[in-house]
Amino acid sequence: MAAAANVMHIFGREFRHYFITPIAYIVISIFLILTGWFFFSTFFLYNQAELRNFFSLLPIVFSFIVPTVTMRLFAEEYNVGSYEILVTMPVTTRDVVLGKFLAAAAFTALMLLPTVVYAVSVGFLGDLDWGPAAGGYIGAVLLGAAFSAVGLFASALTKNQIIAFIIGMIVCFALTMIDKILFFLPGPMLGFFEYIGADYHFQNAAKGILDSRDLLYFASVIFVGLFATHLVVEARK
Repeated sequence: MAAAANVMHIFGREFRHYFITPIAYIVISIFLILTGWFFFSTFFLYNQAELRNFFSLLPIVFSFIVPTVTMRLFAEEYNVGSYEILVTMPVTTRDVVLGKFLAAAAFTALMLLPTVVYAVSVGFLGDLDWGPAAGGYIGAVLLGAAFSAVGLFASALTKNQIIAFIIGMIVCFALTMIDKILFFLPGPMLGFFEYIGADYHFQNAAKGILDSRDLLYFASVIFVGLFATHLVVEARK
């Protein structure tokens, strides 16, 4: 119970911090402008009652947006010296890592909430298949959580937020594009790289297919990201 209370305390602290600085409003605005432009420009061009184009571009947008959400979580603490104060409190490294991760994942999910308007708009204008739409949003939450774990790890590596952003962005972008840029490899190897590609698993969910292998993939990325973060933070003590 004490561990859970510590995690929730850190979660609340970090989540509130987003909204007392301009970063939350800037990131959400940029995200909505990008996704809105991509969605409405293609929607009226193809005149199709679906969210396929929105979901097809979401992993690339997340590759740049989510690292901006996570870049300060540890890097700022290291830079201003507040992490030393944090470790003197009765919390474990696991509590800190989980609390910060949950705050980033919740903020990323919150960014998606206004985009439900896209689905509602399509539903009014045409016959939207709500199965793939719901699957796409579930997949988007899982993708955002996975990229949050990656970004948290990147933030734990350095006290410079810009470097943390670049590292997180490179890893997230690589996970998004890896199954698309290795077409010259032999067939058996393509299957492996396809499996480790985040976009492959996300697009399955966006089709309304919630396969256990896709859920396992996102859970694995989250676990590896958080475990690596835990090791880095422990090594800094």
